Amino acid sequence: MLKWIPVIMAMIFFACNQGEKPATDPREAGPSVVEMRNVEGRYRLFVNGEEFYVKGAGCQYGPCIEIAAHGGNSFRTWSTGESTQVALEALDMAWENGLMVMMGVYVGKERHGFDYDDEAAVAEQLERIRKEVIELKDHPALLGWGIGNELNLGYTNKKVWDAVNDIARMIKEVDGNHVVTTMLAGIGRAEVEYIAENCPDIDFLSIQLYGSIIHLEQRLRNAGYDGPYLVTEWGATGHWEMPETSWESPIEQTSTEKAEAIKQRYQKSILADDVNCMGSYVFLWGQKQERTPSWYGMFTEAGEKTEAINVMEYLWTGKWPENMAPRMKDITIEGKGGRFDDVMLERGGEYTLILEVEHAAMESLNVRAEVMPEPVELSEGGDFEARPLSIEGLIISAQTSEVVFRAPAEKGAYRILVYVTDEYNQAGTANIPFYVN
Repeated sequence: MLKWIPVIMAMIFFACNQGEKPATDPREAGPSVVEMRNVEGRYRLFVNGEEFYVKGAGCQYGPCIEIAAHGGNSFRTWSTGESTQVALEALDMAWENGLMVMMGVYVGKERHGFDYDDEAAVAEQLERIRKEVIELKDHPALLGWGIGNELNLGYTNKKVWDAVNDIARMIKEVDGNHVVTTMLAGIGRAEVEYIAENCPDIDFLSIQLYGSIIHLEQRLRNAGYDGPYLVTEWGATGHWEMPETSWESPIEQTSTEKAEAIKQRYQKSILADDVNCMGSYVFLWGQKQERTPSWYGMFTEAGEKTEAINVMEYLWTGKWPENMAPRMKDITIEGKGGRFDDVMLERGGEYTLILEVEHAAMESLNVRAEVMPEPVELSEGGDFEARPLSIEGLIISAQTSEVVFRAPAEKGAYRILVYVTDEYNQAGTANIPFYVN
Protein backbone atom coordinates (compact mmCIF):
# COMPACT_ATOMS: atom_id res chain seq x y z
CA MET A 1 0.00 0.00 0.00
CA LEU A 2 1.67 3.07 -1.21
CA LYS A 3 1.85 6.77 -0.66
CA TRP A 4 3.24 8.96 -3.40
CA ILE A 5 3.69 12.68 -3.01
CA PRO A 6 6.68 13.98 -5.03
CA VAL A 7 6.21 15.28 -8.54
CA ILE A 8 7.47 12.50 -10.80
CA MET A 9 7.02 13.93 -14.27
CA ALA A 10 7.30 17.42 -15.60
CA MET A 11 4.26 19.63 -15.87
CA ILE A 12 4.99 19.82 -19.57
CA PHE A 13 2.69 16.82 -20.01
CA PHE A 14 -0.22 19.14 -19.31
CA ALA A 15 0.54 21.24 -22.37
CA CYS A 16 -1.05 18.72 -24.71
CA ASN A 17 -4.81 19.16 -24.69
CA GLN A 18 -6.47 15.77 -25.27
CA GLY A 19 -10.09 16.91 -25.24
CA GLU A 20 -12.39 19.67 -26.39
CA LYS A 21 -12.04 22.69 -24.17
CA PRO A 22 -15.28 23.77 -22.48
CA ALA A 23 -16.47 27.22 -23.43
CA THR A 24 -16.77 28.35 -19.81
CA ASP A 25 -13.79 29.47 -17.75
CA PRO A 26 -13.66 26.80 -15.03
CA ARG A 27 -12.98 29.40 -12.37
CA GLU A 28 -16.32 31.02 -13.21
CA ALA A 29 -18.43 27.92 -13.75
CA GLY A 30 -18.97 27.26 -10.06
CA PRO A 31 -18.60 23.99 -8.15
CA SER A 32 -19.93 20.62 -9.25
CA VAL A 33 -22.31 19.04 -6.78
CA VAL A 34 -21.07 15.55 -5.92
CA GLU A 35 -23.21 13.16 -3.91
CA MET A 36 -23.18 9.53 -2.91
CA ARG A 37 -26.52 7.79 -3.41
CA ASN A 38 -27.95 4.35 -2.89
CA VAL A 39 -30.03 3.63 -5.98
CA GLU A 40 -31.91 0.34 -5.96
CA GLY A 41 -29.41 -1.20 -3.58
CA ARG A 42 -26.28 0.03 -5.41
CA TYR A 43 -23.98 2.77 -4.12
CA ARG A 44 -22.80 5.25 -6.71
CA LEU A 45 -21.37 8.74 -6.92
CA PHE A 46 -23.38 11.37 -8.78
CA VAL A 47 -21.94 14.55 -10.32
CA ASN A 48 -24.53 17.26 -10.95
CA GLY A 49 -27.24 14.62 -10.92
CA GLU A 50 -25.48 12.23 -13.33
CA GLU A 51 -24.19 8.84 -12.21
CA PHE A 52 -20.37 8.80 -12.09
CA TYR A 53 -18.59 5.44 -11.86
CA VAL A 54 -14.94 6.21 -11.20
CA LYS A 55 -12.60 5.04 -13.96
CA GLY A 56 -9.45 6.59 -12.65
CA ALA A 57 -5.74 6.47 -11.95
CA GLY A 58 -3.42 7.82 -9.30
CA CYS A 59 -1.48 10.75 -10.77
CA GLN A 60 0.28 13.53 -8.87
CA TYR A 61 0.57 16.28 -11.46
CA GLY A 62 2.27 14.12 -14.10
CA PRO A 63 0.77 13.01 -17.46
CA CYS A 64 -2.71 13.08 -15.94
CA ILE A 65 -4.61 14.38 -18.95
CA GLU A 66 -3.52 11.25 -20.85
CA ILE A 67 -6.07 9.38 -18.73
CA ALA A 68 -8.87 10.96 -20.77
CA ALA A 69 -7.31 9.87 -24.06
CA HIS A 70 -7.48 6.26 -22.87
CA GLY A 71 -11.08 6.35 -21.63
CA GLY A 72 -10.68 7.26 -17.97
CA ASN A 73 -12.72 9.95 -16.24
CA SER A 74 -10.81 10.84 -13.06
CA PHE A 75 -7.48 10.99 -11.27
CA ARG A 76 -6.54 11.21 -7.62
CA THR A 77 -3.69 13.06 -5.96
CA TRP A 78 -1.97 12.47 -2.62
CA SER A 79 -1.79 16.14 -1.68
CA THR A 80 -2.53 19.61 -3.00
CA GLY A 81 1.11 19.88 -4.08
CA GLU A 82 3.63 22.57 -3.32
CA SER A 83 0.89 25.22 -3.38
CA THR A 84 -2.82 25.50 -4.00
CA GLN A 85 -1.94 27.34 -7.22
CA VAL A 86 -0.39 24.11 -8.54
CA ALA A 87 -3.55 22.24 -7.53
CA LEU A 88 -5.75 24.84 -9.24
CA GLU A 89 -3.77 24.50 -12.46
CA ALA A 90 -4.18 20.71 -12.29
CA LEU A 91 -7.93 21.16 -11.79
CA ASP A 92 -8.06 23.53 -14.77
CA MET A 93 -6.36 20.96 -16.97
CA ALA A 94 -8.65 18.23 -15.69
CA TRP A 95 -11.71 20.35 -16.52
CA GLU A 96 -10.44 21.12 -20.02
CA ASN A 97 -10.08 17.38 -20.65
CA GLY A 98 -13.29 16.12 -19.07
CA LEU A 99 -11.68 14.68 -15.93
CA MET A 100 -12.72 14.93 -12.28
CA VAL A 101 -10.17 15.04 -9.46
CA MET A 102 -10.22 13.29 -6.10
CA MET A 103 -8.03 15.83 -4.33
CA GLY A 104 -5.73 14.51 -1.65
CA VAL A 105 -4.99 16.57 1.44
CA TYR A 106 -1.77 15.71 3.18
CA VAL A 107 -2.19 14.61 6.80
CA GLY A 108 0.74 13.95 9.12
CA LYS A 109 1.70 10.34 9.80
CA GLU A 110 2.65 8.88 13.13
CA ARG A 111 5.44 6.85 11.49
CA HIS A 112 6.91 10.14 10.23
CA GLY A 113 6.89 11.59 13.73
CA PHE A 114 3.53 13.39 13.85
CA ASP A 115 2.15 13.28 17.40
CA TYR A 116 -1.65 13.20 17.63
CA ASP A 117 -1.40 13.90 21.35
CA ASP A 118 0.05 17.31 20.45
CA GLU A 119 -3.12 19.41 20.35
CA ALA A 120 -1.35 22.48 18.97
CA ALA A 121 0.13 20.53 16.04
CA VAL A 122 -3.25 18.95 15.30
CA ALA A 123 -4.96 22.35 15.36
CA GLU A 124 -2.29 23.85 13.12
CA GLN A 125 -2.74 21.02 10.63
CA LEU A 126 -6.51 21.55 10.61
CA GLU A 127 -6.09 25.24 9.89
CA ARG A 128 -3.65 24.57 7.04
CA ILE A 129 -6.09 22.15 5.42
CA ARG A 130 -8.97 24.62 5.92
CA LYS A 131 -7.09 27.18 3.81
CA GLU A 132 -6.42 24.60 1.10
CA VAL A 133 -10.07 23.56 0.99
CA ILE A 134 -11.31 27.15 0.76
CA GLU A 135 -8.96 27.81 -2.17
CA LEU A 136 -10.05 24.74 -4.16
CA LYS A 137 -13.63 23.92 -3.16
CA ASP A 138 -15.45 25.85 -5.91
CA HIS A 139 -13.64 24.35 -8.88
CA PRO A 140 -16.02 22.34 -11.13
CA ALA A 141 -13.43 19.56 -11.71
CA LEU A 142 -13.29 18.71 -8.01
CA LEU A 143 -14.84 15.31 -7.27
CA GLY A 144 -14.07 14.97 -3.58
CA TRP A 145 -11.52 15.07 -0.80
CA GLY A 146 -9.15 12.27 0.21
CA ILE A 147 -8.06 12.94 3.80
CA GLY A 148 -4.59 11.50 4.35
CA ASN A 149 -3.11 8.39 2.83
CA GLU A 150 -2.67 5.08 4.65
CA LEU A 151 -2.70 6.67 8.09
CA ASN A 152 -3.19 3.17 9.53
CA LEU A 153 0.23 2.04 8.30
CA GLY A 154 2.58 1.66 11.25
CA TYR A 155 0.41 3.61 13.72
CA THR A 156 -0.67 3.10 17.33
CA ASN A 157 -2.55 6.29 18.30
CA LYS A 158 -6.22 6.11 17.29
CA LYS A 159 -6.55 9.84 17.84
CA VAL A 160 -5.50 10.13 14.20
CA TRP A 161 -9.05 9.12 13.26
CA ASP A 162 -10.49 11.80 15.55
CA ALA A 163 -8.35 14.32 13.67
CA VAL A 164 -9.52 12.89 10.35
CA ASN A 165 -13.14 13.33 11.36
CA ASP A 166 -12.47 16.89 12.53
CA ILE A 167 -11.04 17.59 9.07
CA ALA A 168 -14.06 15.96 7.40
CA ARG A 169 -16.47 18.00 9.55
CA MET A 170 -14.59 21.19 8.71
CA ILE A 171 -14.71 20.39 4.98
CA LYS A 172 -18.46 19.89 5.11
CA GLU A 173 -18.88 23.17 6.95
CA VAL A 174 -16.88 25.25 4.45
CA ASP A 175 -17.61 23.23 1.31
CA GLY A 176 -20.69 20.99 1.41
CA ASN A 177 -20.67 20.13 -2.30
CA HIS A 178 -18.26 17.20 -2.32
CA VAL A 179 -17.78 13.75 -0.81
CA VAL A 180 -15.12 13.07 1.81
CA THR A 181 -13.14 9.86 2.32
CA THR A 182 -9.91 8.58 3.85
CA MET A 183 -7.54 6.09 2.23
CA LEU A 184 -6.62 2.94 4.17
CA ALA A 185 -3.71 0.57 3.66
CA GLY A 186 -5.75 -2.59 3.18
CA ILE A 187 -8.72 -2.80 5.50
CA GLY A 188 -8.84 -4.12 9.05
CA ARG A 189 -11.57 -4.68 11.58
CA ALA A 190 -10.03 -2.38 14.22
CA GLU A 191 -10.04 0.65 11.89
CA VAL A 192 -13.47 -0.16 10.47
CA GLU A 193 -15.05 -0.38 13.91
CA TYR A 194 -13.37 2.75 15.27
CA ILE A 195 -14.18 4.85 12.21
CA ALA A 196 -17.79 3.62 12.15
CA GLU A 197 -18.27 4.68 15.76
CA ASN A 198 -16.21 7.87 15.88
CA CYS A 199 -16.07 9.34 12.35
CA PRO A 200 -19.62 10.14 11.22
CA ASP A 201 -18.42 12.81 8.79
CA ILE A 202 -16.52 10.36 6.59
CA ASP A 203 -18.87 9.46 3.73
CA PHE A 204 -17.20 6.17 2.83
CA LEU A 205 -13.89 4.34 3.12
CA SER A 206 -11.26 4.04 0.42
CA ILE A 207 -9.19 0.86 0.26
CA GLN A 208 -5.70 0.24 -1.11
CA LEU A 209 -4.55 -3.28 -2.01
CA TYR A 210 -2.14 -4.70 -4.55
CA GLY A 211 -1.73 -8.43 -5.21
CA SER A 212 -4.16 -9.23 -2.42
CA ILE A 213 -6.95 -7.27 -4.11
CA ILE A 214 -7.89 -10.54 -5.75
CA HIS A 215 -9.21 -11.46 -2.28
CA LEU A 216 -11.06 -8.15 -1.84
CA GLU A 217 -14.41 -9.75 -1.05
CA GLN A 218 -12.87 -11.86 1.73
CA ARG A 219 -10.87 -8.91 3.10
CA LEU A 220 -14.05 -6.85 3.37
CA ARG A 221 -15.86 -9.69 5.06
CA ASN A 222 -13.03 -10.24 7.56
CA ALA A 223 -13.01 -6.54 8.40
CA GLY A 224 -16.77 -6.47 8.91
CA TYR A 225 -17.25 -3.71 6.33
CA ASP A 226 -20.32 -3.81 4.10
CA GLY A 227 -20.57 -0.15 3.16
CA PRO A 228 -19.67 1.82 0.01
CA TYR A 229 -16.04 2.26 -1.01
CA LEU A 230 -13.55 3.24 -3.67
CA VAL A 231 -10.38 1.29 -4.38
CA THR A 232 -7.91 4.18 -4.51
CA GLU A 233 -4.70 2.22 -5.08
CA TRP A 234 -4.26 -1.10 -6.86
CA GLY A 235 -2.14 -2.34 -9.72
CA ALA A 236 1.05 -4.39 -10.02
CA THR A 237 1.83 -6.96 -7.35
CA GLY A 238 3.64 -5.23 -4.47
CA HIS A 239 7.35 -5.84 -3.97
CA TRP A 240 6.58 -7.20 -0.50
CA GLU A 241 4.24 -9.77 -2.11
CA MET A 242 6.77 -11.20 -4.58
CA PRO A 243 9.42 -13.89 -4.01
CA GLU A 244 12.96 -12.75 -3.18
CA THR A 245 16.42 -13.93 -4.06
CA SER A 246 18.61 -15.43 -1.35
CA TRP A 247 20.16 -11.96 -0.91
CA GLU A 248 16.66 -10.46 -0.42
CA SER A 249 16.16 -8.69 -3.74
CA PRO A 250 12.47 -8.82 -4.77
CA ILE A 251 11.70 -10.35 -8.15
CA GLU A 252 9.72 -8.04 -10.42
CA GLN A 253 7.04 -9.13 -12.87
CA THR A 254 7.51 -8.32 -16.54
CA SER A 255 5.32 -5.57 -18.00
CA THR A 256 3.18 -8.23 -19.65
CA GLU A 257 2.70 -10.15 -16.39
CA LYS A 258 1.67 -6.90 -14.71
CA ALA A 259 -0.81 -6.09 -17.48
CA GLU A 260 -2.37 -9.55 -17.29
CA ALA A 261 -2.66 -9.31 -13.49
CA ILE A 262 -4.25 -5.85 -13.70
CA LYS A 263 -6.85 -7.10 -16.17
CA GLN A 264 -7.73 -10.07 -13.97
CA ARG A 265 -7.92 -7.99 -10.78
CA TYR A 266 -10.16 -5.36 -12.33
CA GLN A 267 -12.58 -7.89 -13.76
CA LYS A 268 -12.66 -10.34 -10.85
CA SER A 269 -12.49 -7.94 -7.90
CA ILE A 270 -13.43 -4.36 -8.75
CA LEU A 271 -16.15 -4.95 -11.34
CA ALA A 272 -17.35 -8.02 -9.43
CA ASP A 273 -18.77 -5.86 -6.61
CA ASP A 274 -21.55 -3.99 -8.35
CA VAL A 275 -23.23 -3.08 -5.06
CA ASN A 276 -20.68 -1.27 -2.88
CA CYS A 277 -17.70 -0.52 -5.15
CA MET A 278 -18.06 2.89 -6.77
CA GLY A 279 -14.95 2.64 -8.94
CA SER A 280 -11.19 2.75 -8.60
CA TYR A 281 -7.86 4.48 -9.21
CA VAL A 282 -5.15 2.27 -10.68
CA PHE A 283 -1.58 2.95 -9.51
CA LEU A 284 0.54 4.60 -10.93
CA TRP A 285 -0.17 6.85 -13.92
CA GLY A 286 3.41 8.05 -14.05
CA GLN A 287 6.76 6.67 -12.89
CA LYS A 288 8.63 6.38 -9.60
CA GLN A 289 11.57 4.60 -8.02
CA GLU A 290 10.49 1.97 -5.52
CA ARG A 291 12.86 -1.02 -5.41
CA THR A 292 13.26 -0.48 -9.17
CA PRO A 293 12.43 2.42 -11.50
CA SER A 294 9.88 0.26 -13.34
CA TRP A 295 7.98 -1.60 -10.63
CA TYR A 296 4.85 0.51 -10.16
CA GLY A 297 4.78 3.11 -12.93
CA MET A 298 2.60 2.60 -16.01
CA PHE A 299 5.11 4.83 -17.80
CA THR A 300 8.87 4.37 -18.07
CA GLU A 301 11.34 7.01 -16.91
CA ALA A 302 11.63 8.06 -20.56
CA GLY A 303 7.85 8.62 -20.75
CA GLU A 304 6.93 5.50 -22.75
CA LYS A 305 3.58 3.84 -22.07
CA THR A 306 3.51 0.20 -21.00
CA GLU A 307 1.06 -2.59 -21.78
CA ALA A 308 -0.84 -1.83 -18.56
CA ILE A 309 -2.16 1.34 -20.23
CA ASN A 310 -3.39 -0.70 -23.20
CA VAL A 311 -5.22 -2.93 -20.73
CA MET A 312 -6.78 -0.02 -18.85
CA GLU A 313 -8.03 1.47 -22.13
CA TYR A 314 -9.74 -1.84 -22.87
CA LEU A 315 -11.20 -2.07 -19.36
CA TRP A 316 -12.45 1.53 -19.44
CA THR A 317 -13.82 1.54 -23.01
CA GLY A 318 -14.39 -2.09 -23.99
CA LYS A 319 -12.07 -1.66 -26.99
CA TRP A 320 -8.41 -2.55 -27.43
CA PRO A 321 -6.16 0.21 -28.81
CA GLU A 322 -5.07 -0.14 -32.42
CA ASN A 323 -1.38 -0.14 -31.52
CA MET A 324 -0.34 -2.41 -28.64
CA ALA A 325 2.85 -2.07 -26.62
CA PRO A 326 5.55 -4.72 -27.00
CA ARG A 327 4.78 -7.79 -24.91
CA MET A 328 7.68 -8.79 -22.67
CA LYS A 329 7.04 -12.42 -21.83
CA ASP A 330 10.28 -13.33 -20.04
CA ILE A 331 14.05 -12.89 -19.88
CA THR A 332 16.84 -15.30 -18.91
CA ILE A 333 20.63 -15.13 -18.71
CA GLU A 334 22.05 -17.80 -20.99
CA GLY A 335 23.61 -20.60 -18.98
CA LYS A 336 22.77 -18.95 -15.65
CA GLY A 337 18.98 -18.93 -15.31
CA GLY A 338 16.02 -16.61 -15.06
CA ARG A 339 14.40 -14.23 -12.63
CA PHE A 340 13.62 -16.87 -10.02
CA ASP A 341 16.97 -18.70 -10.16
CA ASP A 342 19.33 -16.80 -7.83
CA VAL A 343 21.63 -15.84 -10.70
CA MET A 344 25.31 -15.60 -9.71
CA LEU A 345 27.80 -13.95 -12.07
CA GLU A 346 31.57 -13.50 -12.08
CA ARG A 347 33.22 -10.10 -11.88
CA GLY A 348 33.74 -8.64 -15.34
CA GLY A 349 32.30 -11.70 -17.06
CA GLU A 350 30.49 -11.41 -20.40
CA TYR A 351 26.92 -12.75 -20.51
CA THR A 352 23.96 -12.94 -22.90
CA LEU A 353 20.46 -12.01 -21.81
CA ILE A 354 17.78 -13.81 -23.86
CA LEU A 355 14.56 -11.85 -24.47
CA GLU A 356 11.15 -13.36 -25.16
CA VAL A 357 9.23 -10.57 -26.90
CA GLU A 358 5.99 -10.50 -28.88
CA HIS A 359 4.88 -7.69 -31.20
CA ALA A 360 3.05 -7.28 -34.49
CA ALA A 361 6.07 -5.52 -36.05
CA MET A 362 9.19 -6.99 -34.47
CA GLU A 363 11.48 -5.35 -37.03
CA SER A 364 10.38 -1.87 -35.85
CA LEU A 365 11.39 -2.41 -32.22
CA ASN A 366 14.36 -0.91 -30.41
CA VAL A 367 16.06 -2.16 -27.26
CA ARG A 368 17.98 -0.44 -24.50
CA ALA A 369 19.33 -1.88 -21.27
CA GLU A 370 21.10 -0.79 -18.11
CA VAL A 371 22.81 -2.37 -15.12
CA MET A 372 22.34 -0.79 -11.72
CA PRO A 373 23.13 -1.75 -8.11
CA GLU A 374 20.24 -2.56 -5.82
CA PRO A 375 19.06 0.36 -3.65
CA VAL A 376 20.58 0.37 -0.18
CA GLU A 377 18.26 2.75 1.68
CA LEU A 378 14.81 1.26 1.15
CA SER A 379 11.60 3.24 1.52
CA GLU A 380 8.49 2.17 3.42
CA GLY A 381 4.89 2.75 2.40
CA GLY A 382 5.82 4.51 -0.82
CA ASP A 383 8.03 7.17 0.75
CA PHE A 384 10.81 8.69 -1.34
CA GLU A 385 13.51 6.26 -2.40
CA ALA A 386 16.69 7.36 -4.19
CA ARG A 387 17.27 5.75 -7.56
CA PRO A 388 20.67 4.05 -7.82
CA LEU A 389 22.83 5.31 -10.66
CA SER A 390 23.24 3.04 -13.66
CA ILE A 391 26.75 1.75 -14.28
CA GLU A 392 28.10 3.02 -17.58
CA GLY A 393 29.87 0.89 -20.17
CA LEU A 394 28.45 -2.53 -19.29
CA ILE A 395 26.01 -2.98 -22.21
CA ILE A 396 27.89 -4.40 -25.19
CA SER A 397 24.97 -4.84 -27.62
CA ALA A 398 21.16 -4.81 -27.47
CA GLN A 399 18.75 -6.46 -29.93
CA THR A 400 15.16 -7.72 -29.73
CA SER A 401 16.40 -11.28 -29.26
CA GLU A 402 19.32 -10.74 -26.88
CA VAL A 403 21.36 -8.27 -24.87
CA VAL A 404 25.08 -8.89 -24.36
CA PHE A 405 26.51 -7.31 -21.22
CA ARG A 406 29.42 -7.39 -18.85
CA ALA A 407 29.02 -7.97 -15.12
CA PRO A 408 30.22 -5.20 -12.78
CA ALA A 409 33.75 -5.38 -11.40
CA GLU A 410 32.68 -5.09 -7.76
CA LYS A 411 31.06 -7.75 -5.63
CA GLY A 412 27.41 -7.11 -4.72
CA ALA A 413 23.73 -7.18 -5.67
CA TYR A 414 22.74 -5.77 -9.05
CA ARG A 415 19.95 -5.84 -11.60
CA ILE A 416 19.87 -5.67 -15.39
CA LEU A 417 16.84 -3.85 -16.76
CA VAL A 418 15.63 -4.07 -20.37
CA TYR A 419 13.24 -1.80 -22.28
CA VAL A 420 11.84 -2.86 -25.68
CA THR A 421 10.24 0.14 -27.40
CA ASP A 422 8.08 0.69 -30.47
CA GLU A 423 7.46 3.61 -32.82
CA TYR A 424 4.38 4.71 -30.82
CA ASN A 425 6.31 5.59 -27.65
CA GLN A 426 5.36 2.35 -25.91
CA ALA A 427 7.61 -0.09 -24.08
CA GLY A 428 7.81 -3.59 -22.67
CA THR A 429 9.98 -3.96 -19.56
CA ALA A 430 11.67 -6.73 -17.61
CA ASN A 431 14.66 -7.18 -15.31
CA ILE A 432 16.69 -9.84 -13.53
CA PRO A 433 18.41 -9.40 -10.16
CA PHE A 434 21.85 -11.01 -9.96
CA TYR A 435 24.77 -11.21 -7.57
CA VAL A 436 28.41 -10.71 -8.49
CA ASN A 437 30.71 -13.06 -6.57
